[in-house]
Amino acid sequence: MPPSPGWGLLGLSLVLASVCAAFKSAAQGNSATDALNVLLIVVDDLRPTLGCYEDKLVRSPNIDQLASRSILFQNAFAQQAVCAPSRVSFLTGRRPDTTRLYDFNSYWRVHAGNFSTIPQYFKENGYVTMSVGKVFHPGISSNHSDDSPYSWSIPPYHPSSEKYENTKTCRGQDGELHANLVCPVDVADVPEGTLPDKQSTEQAICLLEKMKTSARPFFLAVGYHKPHIPFRYPKEFQKLYPLENITLAPDPQVPAGLPPVAYNPWMDVRQREDVQALNVSVPYGPIPADFQRKIRQSYFASVSYLDTQVGHLLSALDDLHLASSTIVAFTSDHGWSLGEHGEWAKYSNFDVTTRVPLMFYVPGRTALLPEAGEKLFPYIDPFDSISELMEPGRRAKEVVELVSLFPTLAGLAGLQVPPRCPVPSFHVELCREGQNLLKHFQLPDLEEDSDLRGNPRKSIAYSQYPRPADSPQWNSDKPSLKDIKIMGYSIRTVDYRYTVWVGFSPEEFLANFSDVHAGELYFVDSDPLQDRNVYNDSQGGELPPLWMP
Repeated sequence: MPPSPGWGLLGLSLVLASVCAAFKSAAQGNSATDALNVLLIVVDDLRPTLGCYEDKLVRSPNIDQLASRSILFQNAFAQQAVCAPSRVSFLTGRRPDTTRLYDFNSYWRVHAGNFSTIPQYFKENGYVTMSVGKVFHPGISSNHSDDSPYSWSIPPYHPSSEKYENTKTCRGQDGELHANLVCPVDVADVPEGTLPDKQSTEQAICLLEKMKTSARPFFLAVGYHKPHIPFRYPKEFQKLYPLENITLAPDPQVPAGLPPVAYNPWMDVRQREDVQALNVSVPYGPIPADFQRKIRQSYFASVSYLDTQVGHLLSALDDLHLASSTIVAFTSDHGWSLGEHGEWAKYSNFDVTTRVPLMFYVPGRTALLPEAGEKLFPYIDPFDSISELMEPGRRAKEVVELVSLFPTLAGLAGLQVPPRCPVPSFHVELCREGQNLLKHFQLPDLEEDSDLRGNPRKSIAYSQYPRPADSPQWNSDKPSLKDIKIMGYSIRTVDYRYTVWVGFSPEEFLANFSDVHAGELYFVDSDPLQDRNVYNDSQGGELPPLWMP
């Protein structure tokens, strides 16, 4: 939560809450007869490169079909553009300055506070909660257990082929196996003869089949790996994107006015064998244009592969007659740079890394309930010729944040919306720091944000990213907490993105807004790609004091 200028992060003392000793009773929830199920689909590193977001190249017919039955949020933003901090943030409904997770190396229940999660809240309200694939980031940040047993009714599922993702399974032109960035594969030749996202889809469908006859409602979260690197996907998807049709990013050069602290040197991309072979200079050296096209081709192909998995999952929801009783929410943990500003990967505050797809299908509200025998989500093969693009059911242009996922899903399911968090909130187990988006669904919205209605210029998204130094270095992308010296706090409105890079104390979790290292200001209408930094030109001008969410 970005502090106001000259004002530190509130509540510096660490509050350790007691760990729950037993499961809450399932009897606390709504009755099974009227409760809606929830299917939450979380994708890894997916920017809004989808047909429903007006991308004219990428084939994503199944996600577009979901969008045609949903409310689609045109301007949704993550709170930090890296996996673990973003996922912990939106799954707890708290910002990174509250979870105190900026890297991968701490568990919020021990490090910050015993904060409830979305699945935990549904579980405590009588839902069977299930996790498939990458929902929480695995490892220390979810206590090596995907936050079990607090969040899940049954042990989370991880596909067995996941362990091969970063191994030498990519057949190179030399005939040998490599750990490459660009890795189209013949699925029959890879270990176990399958890929993680295929296994996750199969497992999720099995769980849906079991829950069809359950007397209790379910909350099923499915986390897909692609298009996260390496781009390891069935090679036939390359055919959708001939290299001669692939262009470079519209702004592939590092902008002249970009402060060095804002630049991400994409070290994880550089570590892949095929990128290492290019001998690209660090930190700014550009990737050769022909290989840039290959990266972009494989990202797009990975998105279309992902789309097929989403399509199979939603088609099964239809076949099991669950589409009329299940909310479907679709989003990503953050975006991914594809050469814009001379950058690759995430690890920044630009729109290309913080902006995410976000859509909600609500039976009978965002789309009519299906007639007998009608399918809402029939599977669409992306290789088939698509006559026309399906338009989203409704677009919402207001700027929104991923921390709104918690209160919005709770409200859509008919549960009591968690209260707003006090400041500080380290001692409060259940509260939320995000706006409630129920007004977009024409539902009663009891929170006190009526001043936002009808005025999108008052909607704001906050993001942040840590850096270890003022100039790019080997750990600039993913600094450990102890190495963080600077925090870039960023505001996104419909009119501009405004970022200040300020001194930060990792021992005190304290930002010093009187210690400004650099700034960025981009106006959306005149500079939508965020290439012309006018921060220095704006000094002395007026920008609203919006550092407090």
